Amino acid sequence: MFLQLDGTFLIQLINFAIFFALLTALFIRPVSVAIRKRRDYINSVTSDYDTYQAQAKALREQAESVRSAARRDAEATMAQARAGASNTSADISAAYASKAQATMEHAAQTVAGEMEAARAQEPALVKQLADLMLERTISEGVSR
Repeated sequence: MFLQLDGTFLIQLINFAIFFALLTALFIRPVSVAIRKRRDYINSVTSDYDTYQAQAKALREQAESVRSAARRDAEATMAQARAGASNTSADISAAYASKAQATMEHAAQTVAGEMEAARAQEPALVKQLADLMLERTISEGVSR
């Protein structure tokens, strides 16, 4: 009694087939197409993300290599500048040492000339001093 094969069973079976066909055509197929498109979009976004991550990593490495090269160039430039400054400093120091030596030699020549002049005048000064001392001695002796 539970299952009887009569005309309603066949109509229900046809009704179910029509319902399933309509359900498939109106709901399941569009939803599965939408799900497939969504999954493709997600996969493309994931793929693009991976691609962009790889590009970003490559760009970061490139930027780091450019920075390293710039640091090396800056250090080389600084070393050249230091060497140039050192050479300039040595040249200036040598020039002033030469000027100082010339000044010292000029001063020594001046002193030597003045010493010669003083020695040349020495006999006359000694005679003047002796005359002055003699004069004082005589004047002291007369006043006593």
